[in-house]
Amino acid sequence: MLPELRVLYFEDLEVGLTEILLKEISSSDVVGFAEITGDRNPIHLSEHFAARTPFGTRIAHGLYTAGLISAVLGTRLPGPGAVYISQTLNFRAPVRIGDTVEVKVEVAELIPERRRARLKCTCSVGAEVVLDGEALVKVPKKEEADPLAMRMGGGRPA
Repeated sequence: MLPELRVLYFEDLEVGLTEILLKEISSSDVVGFAEITGDRNPIHLSEHFAARTPFGTRIAHGLYTAGLISAVLGTRLPGPGAVYISQTLNFRAPVRIGDTVEVKVEVAELIPERRRARLKCTCSVGAEVVLDGEALVKVPKKEEADPLAMRMGGGRPA
């Protein structure tokens, strides 16, 4: 199920504001990611191959897990209209097929003069952090994103 869209403007954000997404990782997710990206590393696709690795079983692509952060940024916090500027990623542990990943995004800092938000991003399976990092996003002001406000002279596009 896809997350419901929620639009937050720069004025709506405050340090500490948090959004959480839960996603159970399926085999079809991993196969689909491999098809889209071309990353057909057998550690993701072959149970036989993966059984001989230190993980003992297939694991999800690290960037698939990171992509779940993008899902939060683009749909919930801040949501539609936000523009990704940068992302740091630290891969801490593998994500296995069947794991439920909790993606937590939290506003860590607001930079009003540039309408930027620095976001702390953490992906966990149970109590174990599997990925963490920070994202920097540009967030529109309401007057910039609202066509009626634009027509009424409330602002101009950035």
